[in-house]
Amino acid sequence: MTTTIRLLAILLFSATLAACGGDAAKKAEMAATAAAAPQPYPVFTVQSQSATLESDYPATIEGIQDIDIRPKVDGFIERIYVDEGATVKKGQLLFKINAPQYEQQVRTAQAAISSAEANVSAAQLQVNKTKPLVAKDIISKYELDAAMLTLQSRKAALAQAKAELVNARVNLGYTSITSPADGIVGSIPFKTGSLVSGNSAQPLTTVSNISKVYAYFSLNEKQLLDFANTYKGSTLAAQMKNIPPVSLVLADGTIYAQNGKIESINGQINTNTGSASLRATFPNPTALLKSGASASVRIPQHLNNVILIPQKSTTDLQGKKFVYLLGDSAKAISTPIEVMELTKGKFYVVTKGLKMGDKVVLEGFQSLKDGTKIKPEELNADSVYAEIKK
Repeated sequence: MTTTIRLLAILLFSATLAACGGDAAKKAEMAATAAAAPQPYPVFTVQSQSATLESDYPATIEGIQDIDIRPKVDGFIERIYVDEGATVKKGQLLFKINAPQYEQQVRTAQAAISSAEANVSAAQLQVNKTKPLVAKDIISKYELDAAMLTLQSRKAALAQAKAELVNARVNLGYTSITSPADGIVGSIPFKTGSLVSGNSAQPLTTVSNISKVYAYFSLNEKQLLDFANTYKGSTLAAQMKNIPPVSLVLADGTIYAQNGKIESINGQINTNTGSASLRATFPNPTALLKSGASASVRIPQHLNNVILIPQKSTTDLQGKKFVYLLGDSAKAISTPIEVMELTKGKFYVVTKGLKMGDKVVLEGFQSLKDGTKIKPEELNADSVYAEIKK
């Protein structure tokens, strides 16, 4: 009896092992079948788009006039009539210099004129006295000629004295320093009582006319060539007319409210930097922009009917970019493309390798091999390009 029970147990255990082995084999077979089946990948159809690309270039801001105010005479600062940052008008008094030597020169010149005028009067009397005597042959004509020459000499001395007075008054006028233009007063390093000279390296202050400002920036040789190819025109002036208005990105990242215009391109390339200087002009009615400030000039480039693809849809291999196109029989084909250096957000502008209507694998292809059959999951192209239209 015991032997029979043992035999039945062994048979039951063997049957259980066989059943388990069958299930494992079946599961393995199902896994292999699933692995061999095409895997799903999101796919979208390439469409043409319109886009505006933007290039930023570091720039330095300068007023349309930045005038150093320097004394033309030596002396002590007697009075300062303005403060730093003040708005001044052309001709407004800025500084008064105490230079008594110029006041003395004016007084000396005035005295010299009085003396010269007295000498002219005396010479004229002599001429008037001599003329009738010569007419009556009482004295020779030589005496009259001598008197006339003396009068002429005294008149010349008077003219010279008057010229010296003009010069003295001009020098005295230099002691009152006025603004040569409307603008904003810069820093004033000198204080009342400071000795100043026309030979001083440091100016008394700077007056900046910032009703408009210049933004100076540079392009290298390649950028200049791209620039010339982008904006058509037979001359440089014609090309600049075709450049759209540019914007200014301020130091805090905000966009300045007023657009500007590129009005000047330096005709020479700096051999030290390999770049050429450009100048954009911006209106500055609120005086927000200051001379010496830093910003970036943003130049837009409008493109119509171009192909854009998400950057995440590309791979890099040996310096080239590739995408996976959906080919015949739903096979993913690795295809090289060429793109512009400028990007539109997270999108590349494709210049070669794609055409409208091509179907591209959107993402998730890191383990995908060239020629692998996939299960495409078609996406709405509008959802893919939605970010561009924001």
